[in-house]
Amino acid sequence: MIYILAMIIVLGILVFVHEFGHFIAAKLTGIRVETFSLGFPPKIVSKKWGDTEYCLSWIPLGGYVKLSGMIDESMDDSWTNTTPQHWEYRSKPGWVKIFVSSAGVIMNLFLAVIIFAVLTFQNGIPVPSEEPVIGSVVNGMPAETAGLLKGDKVLGVDDTDVQSWEEMTELIRDGLDREITLKIRRNDEILLLSVTPVPQQTVVDGDIKTVGMIGIGADYQIRSAGVFESLTYGIKNTGYWLNLTVKSLGMVITGKESLKNIGGPIMIAQIAGESAKMGPGALFGFIAIISVNLALINILPIPALDGGHIVVALAESALRRELRLKTKIRIQQAGMALLFTLIAIVIINDVLRLFGRS
Repeated sequence: MIYILAMIIVLGILVFVHEFGHFIAAKLTGIRVETFSLGFPPKIVSKKWGDTEYCLSWIPLGGYVKLSGMIDESMDDSWTNTTPQHWEYRSKPGWVKIFVSSAGVIMNLFLAVIIFAVLTFQNGIPVPSEEPVIGSVVNGMPAETAGLLKGDKVLGVDDTDVQSWEEMTELIRDGLDREITLKIRRNDEILLLSVTPVPQQTVVDGDIKTVGMIGIGADYQIRSAGVFESLTYGIKNTGYWLNLTVKSLGMVITGKESLKNIGGPIMIAQIAGESAKMGPGALFGFIAIISVNLALINILPIPALDGGHIVVALAESALRRELRLKTKIRIQQAGMALLFTLIAIVIINDVLRLFGRS
């Protein structure tokens, strides 16, 4: 039950923030919002205030804001034979269309910055020790199997002495898939332990690389952070995860990473549930990371996504006229077909992963 509840919380927050971005941008620029929905139909409950119908719907995998005068996923073209009205999306200049279309992405990035900043302010900033002293050992990883313990100090890797955590890390990473010998000091004893680093993906100098890891973490101290420093860390962490998401997506596109590793709602539910068990901080940290992912995905120049609407707006600005209705509909249809294909892939991946077949 905690997995389902955690998934609803995660997706509910992300969808609300994203769609609220479109909603408030439309209101600020005089565009009429016909529908604001959390979830996809069928509707659970709905209420109309002013020109807008506010809905809560049964399928909690997304949401939408329907704007007057815009060809979107609904394919509603009932307004196309009329003269553009001042409250319609299509009557607005290109910069307004781009602002409204990108507002959801902006809000998702803003949400990530705020969450990371609040967590930093609340929890402080970890300052890792430069000494090669083991602060943690990951369960199930080679370090645990080899008998390494928290508090052990690594003196050397194979025949090379090490003076810092960075030196030790580089040597272990280079030992991918071969046995290495660690010389460690434990209390007053000097021990030699053999361990074989396993391949793991990590960020090295801004790029995702596969290196050798044994599953140990550095010892560290926690220092407090003020409001402005926390905000700075919030921006930096958002940038870090955005860069990581870009790199990961690039690896999928170029074939360096398998589509099998892409997860969907079941995977989100599992990770969200585990995060919730660890406490609110871990859950909101996960929400921030997914919010960055959602921002990047939505800004891609794919029809039916925010990035696709931005491309259409740029094209219309360059041509100084509206694209033909049939063209817009075909663009949306192509985008929806692609999105449904991707959705099918991630759901299949989720099911196979759930039953241990991937």
